[in-house]
Amino acid sequence: MISGRRNSDGANVDDRSTVSDAMRALGRGGAATSGRPGRQAGRRRPGAARLVTLLGPAFVAAIAYVDPGNVAANLTAGARFGYLLVWVLVAANAMAVLVQYLSAKLGVVTGRSLPELLGERLSRRGRIAYWVQAELVAMATDVAEVIGGAIALHLLFGVPLALGGVITGVVSMVVLSVQQRRGQRVFESVVTSMLVVLTVGFCAGLFFSPPDLGAVLGGLVPRLAGPESVLLAASMLGATVMPHAIYLHSSLARDRVRHDARVRELRRLTSARDDAALATVEAPAATVRRLLAATRWDVVAALVVAGGVNIAMLLLAAANLPGRTGTDTIEGAHAAIASSLGPAVAVLFGIGLLASGLASSSVGAYAGAEIMSGLLRVRVSLLTRRLVTLVPAIVLLATGISPTWLLVVSQVVLSFGIPFAMVPLVRLTREAGLLGRYRNGVATQVVAWAVAAVIVALNVVLLWLTLTG
Repeated sequence: MISGRRNSDGANVDDRSTVSDAMRALGRGGAATSGRPGRQAGRRRPGAARLVTLLGPAFVAAIAYVDPGNVAANLTAGARFGYLLVWVLVAANAMAVLVQYLSAKLGVVTGRSLPELLGERLSRRGRIAYWVQAELVAMATDVAEVIGGAIALHLLFGVPLALGGVITGVVSMVVLSVQQRRGQRVFESVVTSMLVVLTVGFCAGLFFSPPDLGAVLGGLVPRLAGPESVLLAASMLGATVMPHAIYLHSSLARDRVRHDARVRELRRLTSARDDAALATVEAPAATVRRLLAATRWDVVAALVVAGGVNIAMLLLAAANLPGRTGTDTIEGAHAAIASSLGPAVAVLFGIGLLASGLASSSVGAYAGAEIMSGLLRVRVSLLTRRLVTLVPAIVLLATGISPTWLLVVSQVVLSFGIPFAMVPLVRLTREAGLLGRYRNGVATQVVAWAVAAVIVALNVVLLWLTLTG
């Protein structure tokens, strides 16, 4: 609760009335003044320029959709079935747009992350149990990303896998230190830059050997070709949504609200000096509407990029690797690309894979920290967490176990965690008491439940098929 304070004349002021006055002023576009006379708190920028400054959180979350675990699946689909499964990636991306928007909306409207909201609703034992499964998911993701970076360093420079894992971990620690020292916006810029690099790396081959446009359009027609294509399509759809991306996106969107210029001004006017106090102050309606509009553009733009990269990998394999074997491993796919398109394209592909591993390992560690903070109310340094979760990945790489098998195991753990992220997200975004007029409409809720049911069902099937061989 915000305490009383004194105004400039020394009289007591009720901060509740100050909050109301400030919200009305800020909601009108910045009538409340800042500390300097004659200056308005919220200078308006042109619409397009203002929109660009609000983009970023979805691009960080989108890294989960182009992590090393997706590479082999996309290349295998193109090599074995040509353009047949293009529609699967398009459908998967459409579902991802809805899921990530709901996660971001939850953070923007409530000012809290999904882990925080779950932590408020669960008992102590429930919070601990929920954290255990979410932590396993985050750690499995982290291990997979470190492995992906290690494989990339091995392919590019011949670095042993264990040493490559160490290098990947160290670089990701540097990236995370940017978040701690320079703030979220700079961190978002760094991760987005890595997304650009991996996009160029994974898509470069299409410029050397473009796909057949007619065949690509034909691949948009939903159809399958036998049991193997059904299994591969289920794998691609089932791996659409990553649990840690859902948890993290709500946290990133929450922080965007807390750091919004108008909300910072409201904090100044109400003496809410930290994020805990600010969370008790509802953001102005104008701020929420503006951030939700920006969030829609952010999510669509980011996942168009991520979905485009996945589709590009499939098209690259369909056009240049038809019938090639060995593409079900990253090493095999890299060798096939080198022999079909030349070493230059293979190097670019390796650079894209390295950027994917470095970015996704940083994002995975960030997600794990947010999960722990929200559910256990314990905040651990990002660098400490990165160091702790790096150890299992290095140990596994040093044992000589097949990296591809380790990636498969990580996908099994991710499949287990999907329902625990999807179901609460869909339920919470429908609660009128939580989101008010921003809650899901009936049509959105029906589609959201349908998407959740499809993703959860496919992951259950994939889990069973993997465990039974």
